[in-house]
Amino acid sequence: MIDPSGTHAKITVMNAIKKWLGLVWMALGPIAIYYMIRTAAEEIAAKPVIDTKIQWAVFIIVFLPIAIGLVIFGWYAFKNEYSQLPESSEDI
Repeated sequence: MIDPSGTHAKITVMNAIKKWLGLVWMALGPIAIYYMIRTAAEEIAAKPVIDTKIQWAVFIIVFLPIAIGLVIFGWYAFKNEYSQLPESSEDI
């Protein structure tokens, strides 16, 4: 049966977008970590005092779990875990 409202087509397109963005999120995590560590190394080399080292250590320690979470989120999006979203609280 053909869906006159085009809802099925919209859902299919949205699921494809979610899947491709999952790849983007998975790539973005390691790239962001790389640039954060590179920037930290450059800043510490430019001003090698304890304040700078502590500041960048805190930045990296706080940001690392966020980047890991981004990769995990991307993995689930790529595996279509978000393809069927609940429509009401009873669906949860």
